[in-house]
Amino acid sequence: MPIDIDPIDPKGLIRESYRIDGIGLPECRSIFLDWAISVPVGEDSTARIRTLLTRYGGDHPDHPMTNVLTEALSPAEKTGRRGGRAARKR
Repeated sequence: MPIDIDPIDPKGLIRESYRIDGIGLPECRSIFLDWAISVPVGEDSTARIRTLLTRYGGDHPDHPMTNVLTEALSPAEKTGRRGGRAARKR
């Protein structure tokens, strides 16, 4: 019997995170990182995250993975830190 592989979540990491009772935010962040580094270069991870939120988020709005996926869609905060030559040059 062939196994269906989901192209959005090929390892089933996100799917399984929603099945783990009592999973916390730190574990979900770790699982998400593993999922994110598996996204092929050049693929649109934002579209994949939106698909995952549509698939799981509506049924599990309070789940920590829903929180992690939602955070992943938020723009990164600029820290203002500059490194290398730009930081030394004034």
